[in-house]
Amino acid sequence: MIVRILGEGQLVLEKESLAELNQLDDALMASVESGEQGPFEVAMKALLGKVRELGTPLPVEELKPSDFILPNADASLDEVRDLLSSDGLIPG
Repeated sequence: MIVRILGEGQLVLEKESLAELNQLDDALMASVESGEQGPFEVAMKALLGKVRELGTPLPVEELKPSDFILPNADASLDEVRDLLSSDGLIPG
C-alpha cells in the first residue's frame, strides 16, 4: 500500500502494519478531540515516525496513487482536525 506524507513524498507500507498504525491514529484522534497541543504533538510525531520507520520511500520519479495521505509534521491541530474522518487519518 502507498502512503503520502504531505511535503515529504510517498512510502510503500505492508498491509500488516495497519493494525499498529491504527492504534497510533486512534491516539492522534483522541488528542485532536481533547484539543490539547502537547499530546497532539506527541501523537503526530509517533504516527509519522512509525510510518517512516515501517515504510520504504518510493522514488520521486515513481508517482503512484496513494491509499491514504497524512499531514506533514508541522500541521496544526486545526489542520489535522479538518483532515480527520470517522476512521481517523488512516482508513480501517
